[in-house]
Amino acid sequence: MQSRVIITCAVTGNQTTPEMTPHLPITPAQIAEAALGAAEAGAAAVHIHVRDPQSGKPSMEIDHYRDAVERIRAKNQQLIINLTTGPGGRFVPSPDDPKVAAPGTTLMRPEDRVTHIALLKPDIATLDLNTMNSGKQVVINTPENVRRMAAVINAAGVKPEIELFDSGDIALCRDLIADGTLKGPLLCSVVMGVKYGFQPSPETVLYARSLLPPGTAWTAFGTGRSCFPMVAQSYLAGGHVRVGLEDAIFLEKGVLAETNAAMVAKARNIVESVGGEIATAQQAREILSLAV
Repeated sequence: MQSRVIITCAVTGNQTTPEMTPHLPITPAQIAEAALGAAEAGAAAVHIHVRDPQSGKPSMEIDHYRDAVERIRAKNQQLIINLTTGPGGRFVPSPDDPKVAAPGTTLMRPEDRVTHIALLKPDIATLDLNTMNSGKQVVINTPENVRRMAAVINAAGVKPEIELFDSGDIALCRDLIADGTLKGPLLCSVVMGVKYGFQPSPETVLYARSLLPPGTAWTAFGTGRSCFPMVAQSYLAGGHVRVGLEDAIFLEKGVLAETNAAMVAKARNIVESVGGEIATAQQAREILSLAV
């Protein structure tokens, strides 16, 4: 098990909707406030998506990212900022001609998915390796497109966090190490609970861990009702942990989480109750070889 456990808080995401919970941060100011609150509760890192302030829908608007990041940095210089590059990879096939994109398709040029990374230079940027079914949509991250995104992330001096949704993603990860696209030691997240990917269980955590390259710092996290059980499973298997309103909306059965900070506090209690110690942001930077 880790001597110090990093808690990451994913404060808003792009799948949770305002209709699901009234507590979802929407505006850059709300997202920054949620991130800072999570840090006070014990999170060493925050994972950030942004949204359109009027509609609440997911956005890739660079000014929203800049606003949120600047608000966080104005009050907390140590907190690790992790920005998503996931949006822009969804394809919805037209029912009459599947090769034609239907409404809901978000596919964009790989470099456009990481423009905000090159400009804002966060500590970490996610890099999704999954090509998979997602409801009625398909998420597409081809090896070549991943390489193009990784090139921008690397050139910006940002550490990629490799997002792994199934075992084939880990095989791709190893190929990317072999060809020099990725350089160790790696930072990886094992995503569990997406319907057609890794399913949340102790066996999944151990299986995924067994496939990771040596020396990898990793987190296994669950979505929905598996969120908090997977906090314990990840820690007990030697990983770090992640919670937040991107991943789940309930603090316990029937009780909505009113803040991301409340979710972090519960995750911290789970880890500490079984003997773990929570890493400060500075300690997390040392663990992940980030600038202190």
